[in-house]
Amino acid sequence: MRTFLVIIDESEEATAALRYAARRAASVGGAVHLLALVPQQNFSAFGAVQATIEAEARDRAEMLAHGVAGNLLAESGIMPTISVKVGQSQRIVSEFLAEHREVAALVLAAARGHTPGPLVTHFSAIAGTLPCPLYIIPADYDEMKSDHRA
Repeated sequence: MRTFLVIIDESEEATAALRYAARRAASVGGAVHLLALVPQQNFSAFGAVQATIEAEARDRAEMLAHGVAGNLLAESGIMPTISVKVGQSQRIVSEFLAEHREVAALVLAAARGHTPGPLVTHFSAIAGTLPCPLYIIPADYDEMKSDHRA
């Protein structure tokens, strides 16, 4: 089964990438995998305080991913798989792709403006070494309003 990997957060770009991935998955009988990233905390606090802060960040990411999954199920009938990982974003995504050969495409969306975002910048620079295609979706792309099809 073709699986489309979407990195999920609260950005408009994530919504655009998810919408595109869901439509692609529905058209090919595929699946969507949501990967919520929790940044590693860069400060050193007392152990219990830092653990609490990291746990709260992970809980927020899990709640976001489950909310997005519920919306996706209601809108498209696709129930995505969800993973939540803590650490440096580019490294986590690279490791995830290396470990999950079922991923048929990494779907990212570019931010509006002059800078497309850190994940798009990083992965477009190494697209030739990825184990799957990289789809970069414009932040405000709406397939339903466009004559373009991928």
